[in-house]
Amino acid sequence: MKRIKNHIDELFKDIPRNKETEMVKQEIIQNLEEKVFYLLDQGKEQEDAINKAIVEFGDMEDLKKELGVKEPKKKNMAKLNLEFSIWGSGLIIAFFIFINLYYTPQTIWAIYPIFAILWWPLSMYFVWSRKKWSE
Repeated sequence: MKRIKNHIDELFKDIPRNKETEMVKQEIIQNLEEKVFYLLDQGKEQEDAINKAIVEFGDMEDLKKELGVKEPKKKNMAKLNLEFSIWGSGLIIAFFIFINLYYTPQTIWAIYPIFAILWWPLSMYFVWSRKKWSE
């Protein structure tokens, strides 16, 4: 039954440890072990019984809500991505202009990749504006 204990320990790794969570954890382990013994009495192999008990237990979302564990808020990275795309595309454009003027000043070819590079900050702008208006 060590596998059940390890599985429950893995599920509880993000939940703060206190007396209540430890009691709930021990109760879940006990219930799963009872389920395994019941399935063994029904004629299942031990490995199958353990797997079935773990699968039937499900996920921890309802239990987290009951214990009052709050999910951490995700940071809005859209603004940072927009700034990164502006700086990155600016550096790439400067590189293309330098290469164009240094090696082939008589032919202006850098404008073509510059138009392609400008799609990056433009797309990040639309992502940022959509996140900004949805808040």
